[in-house]
Amino acid sequence: MQEQVSKNPSGNKGQYLSFHLGAEDYAVDILRVQEIRGWEKVRTLPDSEDYVKGVLDLRGTIVPIIDLRVRFGESNPEYSATTVVIVMAIDLGESHQQLVGAVVDGVSDVLDINRSDLKPPPDIGGTVSRRYLEGMVSLPRGMVILLNLDKLFNPREMARLRDLGCD
Repeated sequence: MQEQVSKNPSGNKGQYLSFHLGAEDYAVDILRVQEIRGWEKVRTLPDSEDYVKGVLDLRGTIVPIIDLRVRFGESNPEYSATTVVIVMAIDLGESHQQLVGAVVDGVSDVLDINRSDLKPPPDIGGTVSRRYLEGMVSLPRGMVILLNLDKLFNPREMARLRDLGCD
């Protein structure tokens, strides 16, 4: 199902994949999404952050798996039939990309969003730092938070994942 955010045909429109983390709705640029997979146990890595669940072999590519629920402060997330991994491409600069899998509670739908409809996030604290956010958009079902993947998975963190053997 696609949800139209604005009837205005002009403007810079993009498509975003929306998903749930607890009671919150988030979205990422759909052009960055490579694949959506059901949750399956992954190979754990020693000395990794608690939100790094491990790695999986995706057709010969080792992909680090990050649980966004843990990354955003949930201490004991459940892994159920609706838990999925969104495999996304993260820009590392100089035309280099790294695939990363993000564990989420479930995917929702594809949203057509006009850039002019984005609102800046308020500075009220919370579990998700403003620097990770591209903006927020109001929909009939509620607010959706758009994540900036390149800031969420910053170069320092990506280098740490490479050091753990995730290239």
